[in-house]
Amino acid sequence: MTVLRAPKHYRIQPRGLSRVEAADYIGVSPTTFDKLVADGRMPPPKHINSRNVWDVRQLDLAFEGLPSDDPDLEDPFSAVRL
Repeated sequence: MTVLRAPKHYRIQPRGLSRVEAADYIGVSPTTFDKLVADGRMPPPKHINSRNVWDVRQLDLAFEGLPSDDPDLEDPFSAVRL
């Protein structure tokens, strides 16, 4: 019996990433990613059995919160005090 597999571009995108995949996802080396996790700029992993897995949605939120050199990308409400 032959098993048919969907082309790669039709596969479900993973929600959880390994450390190396998470680093690649945000565009840094694994060593730099470790430093970002350690200092709180990137989220800690979730634990699935013995694996550490980073949630893509949490990575997206953390990445959006990183500082930018483009003032148009900054949060316009960050200076508002209530």
